[in-house]
Amino acid sequence: MSAAIEETEVLIVGAGAAGTLVAAKLAEAGRKVVVLEAGAPWRVEDMVSSQLWARRLKGTPGVTSVGGNPVSAAFNTGAGFGGSAIHYYASSIRLQPEDFKVRSIYGRSADWPFDYDALRPYYDKVQREIGISGDAAAEKWRPEGEPYPMPPLLQQTQADVITRGFQAKGLALSPTPTAINSEEYNGRGACLYDGWCDAGCPIGALANPLVTHMPPAIKAGAEFRPWSTVVRVNTDASGAKVTGVTYADKDGVRHEVRAQVVVIAALALQAPRLLLASATDKHPRGLANSSDAVGRYLMSLPIAYTYGLFDEPTDPFMGVNGGNVMCQDHYLGKKREAYFGSTTWLIGQSLKPNDLVSIANARSDLFGDPLHAFIKKASHHLGGILLVGEDQPDADNRIMLTEDKDRFGVPVARAIHTFGPDPTTLHKTQMVEAAEIMRAAGATEVWHGPLSTLGLYGTTRMGNDPATSVTNGYGQAHDIPNLFIAGSSLFPTTGAVAPTFTLLATSYRTADFIAEKWGSFG
Repeated sequence: MSAAIEETEVLIVGAGAAGTLVAAKLAEAGRKVVVLEAGAPWRVEDMVSSQLWARRLKGTPGVTSVGGNPVSAAFNTGAGFGGSAIHYYASSIRLQPEDFKVRSIYGRSADWPFDYDALRPYYDKVQREIGISGDAAAEKWRPEGEPYPMPPLLQQTQADVITRGFQAKGLALSPTPTAINSEEYNGRGACLYDGWCDAGCPIGALANPLVTHMPPAIKAGAEFRPWSTVVRVNTDASGAKVTGVTYADKDGVRHEVRAQVVVIAALALQAPRLLLASATDKHPRGLANSSDAVGRYLMSLPIAYTYGLFDEPTDPFMGVNGGNVMCQDHYLGKKREAYFGSTTWLIGQSLKPNDLVSIANARSDLFGDPLHAFIKKASHHLGGILLVGEDQPDADNRIMLTEDKDRFGVPVARAIHTFGPDPTTLHKTQMVEAAEIMRAAGATEVWHGPLSTLGLYGTTRMGNDPATSVTNGYGQAHDIPNLFIAGSSLFPTTGAVAPTFTLLATSYRTADFIAEKWGSFG
């Protein structure tokens, strides 16, 4: 079944952090904007601080994950208004200037098509708009930029205890810059420190899209449609332009929306899937894929917890999920004796009883009475530090279409990801230091969690060379000038920080470009 054809000026696929920001900026610039979102129309009023609720916010359909270190399609993604940013941990650390010029400096990996100075004003704009709590002066590693608009979040007991270990090792610490209010900001209240960030924050203290860019987008006239799964990006007969998209509603009815500009803001798993599934005679390898880079260079941060039990109380259930304190003493100067890459330590993340990142799963080897005894003690005496490392781009880590199809007829995607030798060695090396830090802090028992993945990067990477990249530095497809991509799928490298802050900054830059160059896209 098909419905009547509609028309708009800008069609955005995905109502997550990138899509809502671009929608707000282009609607405020006077453009007619429609945003199609495959999931539910979440509201802040829907949020519930519980583990069962938090699970409803996570996951992405139509993707399976394999490889030596599979990316987490369940934990790092989300469907519905707000996308994965509705349940993210809000750690908001800037990339360093060297992250943008890794190939130029070190002769390996890749360069971004612009430098830190090009993105710096957008970091500043984003932190003013969404609100970030932190202490710029205390971050001795922080590149130049405006001070944070709010003071740092209060330091919790767990961070107080673990801080001793970093100090004993001569390592510097600062509050973690976090997109959570430490005080009232833009009409939103301050954090309660109850540790339920990944359940969506029902009080709106966490800066997710429902309380940041969606309200001004709607006020400016943007339309957000839930339960609208885009199944194909359409092109004209010549293949030189996109003409809009076809989407299926909740009942499976097909709709066509024509647009002058299409922006795919569907995260690093779904964006390449949609481009590959939209292949035509003119674009047999998929849209915007003359470079064969669509789907390739899938990256995810190598992460691992180090846990310790302490005699004194740590109250690990309090605080915020993103980590209360951080250390980047091993970030600058990526080339090290044992491995290549940067690292960030996040200290004192809040832990709940028995979800994915939890007190119980800190000892997944225990069952029955031993597990009960552990939880009883750990609920008040557990501490943790999270290693966040850097992945390296590899063309063989990729998104590929399979022969299976979802209920809308779109091929299911397979995400293939294995860490190379550098992230693997980085992890092993830093686990040794992490254990030393925890013992220096006074832990009576110390152990490590498994090597895991965090965040999703690459798969439609930007660059100056159309032969090796999908878009230019503004997210504009090299092959099709009125097709844009927004989000972390553009990132040529990962650095060793969570992607959302940089994702917002790059999306802001893309939105400004579209607004300023409107009418020049062919």
